[in-house]
Amino acid sequence: MATETNKTIELSTEAKVYNGVDRNAWILGWNPQQELWNGRLAMIGFISYLLWDLAGYSLVRDVLHLVR
Repeated sequence: MATETNKTIELSTEAKVYNGVDRNAWILGWNPQQELWNGRLAMIGFISYLLWDLAGYSLVRDVLHLVR
């Protein structure tokens, strides 16, 4: 089986967003790619907080103790 190198790989039409750029590209500004990255980073932060809370370090509980 011969392998071919130096071949350009075109992105499929499903991998492109409305502006025609790879949807995983890191592009600064207001664009669909930043919306995706914002959601991904928010999910990572949410899961990190849940794991932190399960480990016994609850920020919400500590703040509620300060309020009452």
